[in-house]
Amino acid sequence: MHIELDTYKNHSYQGYQDIKLGNGYSDPSIIREVLAYDILKNYMHCPQANFAQLYINGNYIGVYSNAESINKKFCSDHFYTSNNIFVKCNPIVLPSTNSKSNLRYIPLADSSGYTNYYELKSNYGWNQLKDLCDSVTNNANSIPNVMDLDRAIWMLAFNNVAVNLDSYSGAFCQNYYLYKDNTGHFNPIIWDLNMAFAGFPHLGVSNSSMASLTIPQLQQLPSAIHNTDQYWPLIKNIMSNNMYKRMYTAHMKTIVNEMFVSNYYTAKAAALQAVIDTAVQSDVNKFYSYPQFQNGLTTNVSVGSYSVPGISTLMSTRIPFLQATADFTYVAPAISSASAAGTPSLNSAITITANVTNANTNAVYLGYRFAVTEKFKRILMFDNGLHNDGAASDNKFGVTFTMTASSAQYYIYAENNNAGMFAPERAEHEFYTLVAVQTASVGQVKINEFLADNQNDVVNEFFQYEDWIELYNTTSSPLELSGLFLTDNFSVPTKFTIPQNTIIQPNGYLIIWADENPSTTSYAHANFKLAAGGEQLMLSGPGGVVLDSISFGAQVTDKSMARCPDGVGTFSTSTFPTFKLSNCAIGVNELNGGVNSVAVFPNPANAYLHGQSTLNRQQKVEIFNVLGQVIYSTNFLNQFEISTSNWEPGLYFVHIENSVVKIVVNH
Repeated sequence: MHIELDTYKNHSYQGYQDIKLGNGYSDPSIIREVLAYDILKNYMHCPQANFAQLYINGNYIGVYSNAESINKKFCSDHFYTSNNIFVKCNPIVLPSTNSKSNLRYIPLADSSGYTNYYELKSNYGWNQLKDLCDSVTNNANSIPNVMDLDRAIWMLAFNNVAVNLDSYSGAFCQNYYLYKDNTGHFNPIIWDLNMAFAGFPHLGVSNSSMASLTIPQLQQLPSAIHNTDQYWPLIKNIMSNNMYKRMYTAHMKTIVNEMFVSNYYTAKAAALQAVIDTAVQSDVNKFYSYPQFQNGLTTNVSVGSYSVPGISTLMSTRIPFLQATADFTYVAPAISSASAAGTPSLNSAITITANVTNANTNAVYLGYRFAVTEKFKRILMFDNGLHNDGAASDNKFGVTFTMTASSAQYYIYAENNNAGMFAPERAEHEFYTLVAVQTASVGQVKINEFLADNQNDVVNEFFQYEDWIELYNTTSSPLELSGLFLTDNFSVPTKFTIPQNTIIQPNGYLIIWADENPSTTSYAHANFKLAAGGEQLMLSGPGGVVLDSISFGAQVTDKSMARCPDGVGTFSTSTFPTFKLSNCAIGVNELNGGVNSVAVFPNPANAYLHGQSTLNRQQKVEIFNVLGQVIYSTNFLNQFEISTSNWEPGLYFVHIENSVVKIVVNH
């Protein structure tokens, strides 16, 4: 079942517009998909998953797995953009042993040869996909330049350990997506895990066989499957590179030790079964019996022409098999005490050191980057006494780089002739974090106002009506905001990094456009949009420190939510947005006869704008355009007259002391 909640209205459930429900096909345990995603999420970006009970017109249909849709929202949450090339990798013509979404290059003059094996989810990208396939097939050394290689290795490692053959690693090389991020790299995303743990027994051999593997064959599936087969070029070229192969084995060992040797998977499986037990009992439409569900971990069940093994029946034999292979028994390097020497500060040199044993001296690397939107850069570390690494040959390795941002992420990788090791072991998906001294801290900067359904309020510098977020400096000093984060999803706190050299003035306002446009030197643009149907908004700093946050419901068109007083008040729907101005301004009727005793007219204005005040003192009037720029400023005593004949027709803001009014210029 695929339920689109936003097809007719801008509806969502907990921020999700798409609900994708799986009916447990070929899974007597009913938990394969949710269990597999629970494991996979520790190592690469993947959908969230749980269970749902489905009712149609009040009638109970049954228990379904509920997996997050891989769509633009998913890409925005995980890759910080959503408008780039996006490809679903599933062959359209099935079943045919020649149908593979295998990234194999098809030497045609155009991209027509790819349309039966891939589905383009973006408005363009066939030629770029063709170029990717050319690199994967014909130029292995260029793969890291066009694909996130670490995520590809994690994908293949997971598929092998969990015997997930309804995937790139199986007969059809299918059930994954590719998304090209802003660094120009394609990112693989695993999809459709209901047949993990050998629920799909078709490995495929070369380009012809679809024979089912037996349960003993699945239990002893080699870690190097397809390593010489031209029809699995991604596997072939990764396994033919000694470093990549060692990384692949290191990732496999991490999954094996953390999830299976520890018996995490059996405890999690039992917990999942307990959650849905009552619902399964009352499900009259399920494919398998209630006892088969209860025994799904230990009992093999016939599914047509083959048997689906119990999950623990499969893995309790598979794990010792893998551990006994030569690649698993090689002794890997040991890495400890990875740390930064000294206190990092912006634009200073920082040295990373680590104690590493059993590694080749020319094979210890630091991977580092300055934002989650970047790819890691890998550089060599040294043990020669010349890089703040202690004495030469003391197994303490070091390397120095310049801290050009307010935070950085890093990891260590080391290898010998046989095996590799990461620290932390889940790198690059997890990493160590360095934080330079931050100017803005808790309480100093607040989310002050936001507009999530901008149809006719203000436009960005591209003259687009887009969502915007206003930050407020609660202090009397200018603050540096670079390195802080904004997100519309609490579970992805570092979704947007505020650009370098972003300053917010004392008791001033800063606008972040939530429009997925690229930031410029003059304007900051977040890589997400706000949902008019309601969602989350959070401002945080390095280390996960939350500076401010709000969960909001459905919004009113062209009405913002704002704090009054600025920075400390409770959010409420505003009478009208006060873009880059105080939120405690009064409306036009109050302005024309209220506290300030100031009248502004006519509205709309044509050639002139007039103002009159009954207060016998100097006052200042400022006129702002829709970009928040002051286009006119003067002091007046009792009245003013401003020529508007040279102003562009449109919306303007008249700001007098702590009051503001919108006026329209219409020549």
